[in-house]
Amino acid sequence: MNELVKSLPSPTLPGLHLPCLDTYKGWLFKWTNYLKGYQRRWFVLSNGLLSYYRTQAEMAHTCRGTIPLATAHIEVGDTCHLVLTSGGRSYHLKATSEGECQRWVSALQQAKANATLLMHHSDDSGDEGPVPQEDRALTQGVLKTLASKLDDLSTCNELIGKHGAALQRSLSELEELRGAADSTDKVKAVNERATLFRITSNAMINACRDFLDVAESHSRKWQKALQYEREQRHHLEETIEQLAKQHNSLERAWRENPTSYTGEAHQTLEGDESDENDEAEFFDAMEDSPAFITVTASGEIQHKRSGSNQSMMSGGVPNDWTHNENDTSGTNHMQLRRTRRSRIPDKPNYSLNLWSIMKNCIGKDLSKIPMPVNFNEPLSMLQRLTEDLEYSELLDRAARCDSSLEQMCLVAAFSVSSYSTTVHRTAKPFNPLLGETYELDRLEEYGYRSISEQVSHHPPAAAHHVTSQRGWTLWQHITIDSKFRGKYISVVPLGNIHLQFHSSGNHYVWSKVTSTVHNIIVGKLWIDQSGDIDIVNNTTKDTCRLKFSPYSYFSREVPRKVTGVVEDREGTAHYILSGTWDDKMESSKIVDSSQGCGGSEGKQKTVYQTLQPKLLWKKYPLPDNAENMHFFSSLALTLNEPEEGVAPTDSRLRPDQRLMEAGLWDEANAQKQRLEERQRLERKKRDAQANQALEEGQDIEGYQPLWFEKRTEDTTGENTYIYRGGYWEAKERQDWTQCPEIF
Repeated sequence: MNELVKSLPSPTLPGLHLPCLDTYKGWLFKWTNYLKGYQRRWFVLSNGLLSYYRTQAEMAHTCRGTIPLATAHIEVGDTCHLVLTSGGRSYHLKATSEGECQRWVSALQQAKANATLLMHHSDDSGDEGPVPQEDRALTQGVLKTLASKLDDLSTCNELIGKHGAALQRSLSELEELRGAADSTDKVKAVNERATLFRITSNAMINACRDFLDVAESHSRKWQKALQYEREQRHHLEETIEQLAKQHNSLERAWRENPTSYTGEAHQTLEGDESDENDEAEFFDAMEDSPAFITVTASGEIQHKRSGSNQSMMSGGVPNDWTHNENDTSGTNHMQLRRTRRSRIPDKPNYSLNLWSIMKNCIGKDLSKIPMPVNFNEPLSMLQRLTEDLEYSELLDRAARCDSSLEQMCLVAAFSVSSYSTTVHRTAKPFNPLLGETYELDRLEEYGYRSISEQVSHHPPAAAHHVTSQRGWTLWQHITIDSKFRGKYISVVPLGNIHLQFHSSGNHYVWSKVTSTVHNIIVGKLWIDQSGDIDIVNNTTKDTCRLKFSPYSYFSREVPRKVTGVVEDREGTAHYILSGTWDDKMESSKIVDSSQGCGGSEGKQKTVYQTLQPKLLWKKYPLPDNAENMHFFSSLALTLNEPEEGVAPTDSRLRPDQRLMEAGLWDEANAQKQRLEERQRLERKKRDAQANQALEEGQDIEGYQPLWFEKRTEDTTGENTYIYRGGYWEAKERQDWTQCPEIF
């Protein structure tokens, strides 16, 4: 008994210290699910990370998962069991024996301590000022002392468990031998073990007291330092926000009256020509020496500087087609137009747990899930489609291009610009009711007018048609496929967008990329766009592939990056496109190309020599107070503005959407429920009529949209909805007798 007592760690002496393990490997059983139970996995502990594989051979190519120990919680369960909790997820593991389990626990705790120290050291190294040597030594000493006390607690815990089990066995034996001759010896043994258990418990209490004393003595200092850092961060955020608002105000002031911000040299120009050249002077980069661009076979674009003759790529479009001095309609937002509203009521600050609604919807189509308006924005999907026209001036400029390749660059920029309004827009638009329409008449301001209609409810599909007096027509039929995947929502638009220019007859076709909303369960919602857009000119066979790079925390690339190459029908590259989908797009004219050395994974590299970049498109700044108005752009603020003479099925007249915009969310939810129930009854009625017609042997005609009809596209051969005409004539006559009553 004395030897056992001496083996206990003294509260004032360092306890058991685990060896420093760089790498620890072995088999453990990992809980998978209730069907498969525990499965054998090969675990590797290295550099503070616990990785697991199905087999040892998988280490060379496939890792099934990685657990960072610096932020993990290690809990020892029943016999041979342990639980690791990291990032809100628990990993249940089981060893083959108690000894193996203890070795893994020791290795994991040592690795966690090392990773924690390394993380603190990394954080300290990022401070602006050097940490004083005295403070660093003091912190290291405190951490070392706490680690020592923690080891003491761990050892005491093991001994308490061991001695407690021995005491329990002795009591059981005493119970069995009651009345026997050797009961006196057994009682003596029980007393000794009880004394040992009491001593071990006292050592545990002393070790806990020492640990708390050390932690509490330094907690005030650490809390004060943390509070100081929080105040500094808050001050920095306020400063940045103020600078951003000043920048937006200056840029908006320049756009409203650009002539007051230019020099005397520009004042010699006349009328709209002055505005055009002011814009070119403000945005376009100075033309200088060529740049060298590297493009791999997969389409990934890299750029380098090399001496004074090379510079970073992002454009290269000649001045004679980027900005036309004789054009009086080049920039929509520079023209005089009728006054439209510039604000809507502020969004109420209602809190609602999204996860409480979405947790039962994993893997389901979101269009079939009833959602409260709390997760919506006061626009319908039809209005969101129409919002793609925010930068319609790009198509106006493209219509005036003589070169189809230059025209392709502007069409590509237009396809990217439609995503710029989504960067802060994580709320979902209202699902349109079947037969719902939306018109946008901007003939006076921008020369176009647009009509869209919900042509199908399951699956949700919308048809859209735009005609411009400035030389182009656009139409699209989009079906939305949205899935909830647990941690994120993916929205995949299915269908093609068609664009035809009147003078040249060039017919362009492209599709949309996937939109993903992240952090559904925890954290701040954010949206990303990823995938490829293949734009094809079916008339000349010119092509452009745009690559939307998905965001990665570990990537060194610019966030929201978009790159592309414009090629003719022979596959010869003529322009390099680059930028970001939330800010701008530029193009560089290729003047020479050569084959470079082989890249990684055997990909062949092509080195392009280009001219200096030219700006194709730049995002407009958001209006003042946009953060309280659903982050709407200037155009989005006007989309739901009441307007006389529209069809009775127009989205502007939808009551739940109108009430939500006014901030009356409870009333909006009640109206939304009423409209959805009415739509369900109408669908049941149509299904019943179809079944009756089928029983009577009659031809079954499904729902037919009012303003669009299904046809086969001549160029692509796809079945799509095409505008049949008649809407604007009906509006002029104010004859809406054909329209269904849906609201």
